[in-house]
Amino acid sequence: MTEQINHGAEQAPERGDRKSRRGYVISDKMDKTVVVQLQDNVKHALYGKVMRRSSKVKAHDEQNAAGVGDLVLIAETRPLSASKRWRIVEIIEKAK
Repeated sequence: MTEQINHGAEQAPERGDRKSRRGYVISDKMDKTVVVQLQDNVKHALYGKVMRRSSKVKAHDEQNAAGVGDLVLIAETRPLSASKRWRIVEIIEKAK
């Protein structure tokens, strides 16, 4: 008879690198959620002019610590709601 040896629990698949971005909080009116504006400098393909592109994302703020004007570091996470896909990692600089 052959016996199979079980070496404990199966290893979980390795998690990929998650995106992280820096941006400014532009709204904190929701509970445990802030809206963060991300800016990206993009060079125009034909003319070479550097343009500023911005996008707004919703981020999870568990302690409601971030306020309008704060510079925050956010990281990608699993979907937390219909529009929330980011979470606040740290508040880099509080607004004055």
